[in-house]
Amino acid sequence: MIKKKVWIDTDLSVGMKRYHKEGYSDVDDGYAVLQLFKAETIEVTGISAVFGNTKIDDAYRLSLKMATEFAPYKIPVYKGAENKIDLAEVKTNEAVEALAQVLRKEPQHILAIGPATNIGILILLYPELIKQIKEVVLVAGRRAGNDFFKVGKPTSHHAPDLNFDLDNDAFRILFENNIKVVLCPFEISNKVWITATDLEKLKTNNPGNIWLSEQSQPWLEQWLSSGEDGFNPFDVLASHYLIAPDDLITEELHAHLEIHPNDMLLDTPEHNYKQYLICDHTPGYKVTYCYDVVADYHQKLMQSLIKD
Repeated sequence: MIKKKVWIDTDLSVGMKRYHKEGYSDVDDGYAVLQLFKAETIEVTGISAVFGNTKIDDAYRLSLKMATEFAPYKIPVYKGAENKIDLAEVKTNEAVEALAQVLRKEPQHILAIGPATNIGILILLYPELIKQIKEVVLVAGRRAGNDFFKVGKPTSHHAPDLNFDLDNDAFRILFENNIKVVLCPFEISNKVWITATDLEKLKTNNPGNIWLSEQSQPWLEQWLSSGEDGFNPFDVLASHYLIAPDDLITEELHAHLEIHPNDMLLDTPEHNYKQYLICDHTPGYKVTYCYDVVADYHQKLMQSLIKD
């Protein structure tokens, strides 16, 4: 069997408390990484940490932990960008250099489930390697400027399109260099839920499963307290696409950047705007947009996570 070569770029924050407000950070990166570790058709060639859901040192530490303790084979881990791209002074890092080395040897699929900063830097510094990138699968995007991701019942609050918001220049670099881009936005992740029952099922004899289930409990409680019945495992939709793309329903759209009122500040009187990543049929950059899952997706997802 010829395995798909996949490089993971992640802002792992499993079990981390937030730095700038109360509560815990997302755990979904952990599900994506663990799913790829277990996939028989995937060979993870490396992991690069990036800032995002948490600080770079935390993301790097957790990447090392997962690769060292839970991976079925040796996977190198590298520390990447700690801030968004500074276009006035683009600097490399050890993750960018490591990915460049791997790409020089053979083409790669890239799972970028944090800000796309490391990938953007690589493209700017080593444009000759663009042809070695088969595709980049990211978690970002929406169909319109008034498509908001809402969490909580009966009173919901808006959640950001975080990966794009943290470094929209990195996304623009991908688009302008005609990289094949696959987007798994909130629209699809909002149709998939992990519940307390699922976390119990995840507690098999596998150490990685047990750790992820236990570390997910505070994150689940956070969602339950907002009135939801579980949480959306955003990033696992992107990893699942790499394993079994037919399990996700997609369409070919065009992406473009637009400026709209800040969706995180709509309840304030301030005139505050930001960039949005919009995907529709108007002219723009070609993207594969994932918007739904097959009927038995939840069963397939749990099977992919539970198996040893």
